[in-house]
Amino acid sequence: MSEPLHNMISYLDPEDKIIEYKGIMKWLRESRINHAITHQTIVYKSLIRAFWDSAEVVEIDGKEVIRGSVNNLDVIVSVEILNTVLQLGDDPDASYSVLLKCEGGCVLRMKCVGDILGNQLNKSWLLLHYKFLLHVLIQF
Repeated sequence: MSEPLHNMISYLDPEDKIIEYKGIMKWLRESRINHAITHQTIVYKSLIRAFWDSAEVVEIDGKEVIRGSVNNLDVIVSVEILNTVLQLGDDPDASYSVLLKCEGGCVLRMKCVGDILGNQLNKSWLLLHYKFLLHVLIQF
């Protein structure tokens, strides 16, 4: 009934015993996504499918939200709800899209050796600690 690889929690090595990941682990422990990546939530494939099968983007009170239905109940997902549930601490009025140029710059700073202008980024092109970071974010 549940999807075992969804929302896997991350072990962030609080004692910094894994030398290769020491810096990235500390950064993740102190980051705004710490709660989201270290707390387990059960995810049911049937509920996700039901939501996305009925989901539509609508405007409520001047803000875009995703509205769907699960077991005949309306479910509304907004930036503010995600921010609250995941305890991200984001500014609700801040932009939540990243410019392509900025993304490319970030990938270059991560010492990517692949084709950053292509449509796909391969984790194998990155240094070990950045591979770990991408793994955590993909599971999140």
